[in-house]
Amino acid sequence: METIEIQIEPRDAGTKGAVKRLRREGKVPGVFYGPKTPPVLLAVDRKQFSTRVAELEGSHLIRIKSDSPLLAEKVALVKETQLHPVTGEVMHADLYEVDLTAKIRVNVPLHFVGKAVGVVRGGILQPVVREVEVECLPMAIPEYLNVEVSDLDIGDSLHVTNLAMPEGVVAVSETGLTLVTVVPPSIEEAPTVEAPVAVVEGAEVAPAAVAEEKKKEEPSAS
Repeated sequence: METIEIQIEPRDAGTKGAVKRLRREGKVPGVFYGPKTPPVLLAVDRKQFSTRVAELEGSHLIRIKSDSPLLAEKVALVKETQLHPVTGEVMHADLYEVDLTAKIRVNVPLHFVGKAVGVVRGGILQPVVREVEVECLPMAIPEYLNVEVSDLDIGDSLHVTNLAMPEGVVAVSETGLTLVTVVPPSIEEAPTVEAPVAVVEGAEVAPAAVAEEKKKEEPSAS
């Protein structure tokens, strides 16, 4: 996996007003941390981060370019991003430092490729999960995993054990986890038409109907 270089600078802890000013200046506030690294508050250009990182699929390594020795040449993964609920703009980013020599666990998206036999026969391809957790060295993180579905007939499924994993990458999700299945086509039920009920003299009448009939028989107040 190639690393994405981004210019990032540390920032001072400030008030909510200071953070708002930072965002107005086109910066995204964030934090950089790791298992052996104390948290460092940071600021990154919003446009650069959005176009080079936030819009990418899957996990990507970031090599930090900075004038600060606390951040320079550090390698990180985007652990979490917070988005504006209306505009979708990145509001905050957590960067987690990684050791390129130590294995890590990340979620990798799935791409379902091919046209299932069952779909040709009228079935519906139904993905159950969209990503799986894997363990590998940071530089070996797959951008995505292909799931070939062409041989699936109606009622067939694929599981984690069916995944073809790249060398050095091991799935750590439950082996029996279903990835995708082909379900039968849905059949619309015909509308139910209630048949008229014939009232036979001497037959038992439902209590609600009896009450209604008694109401009709009550003398009017006029």
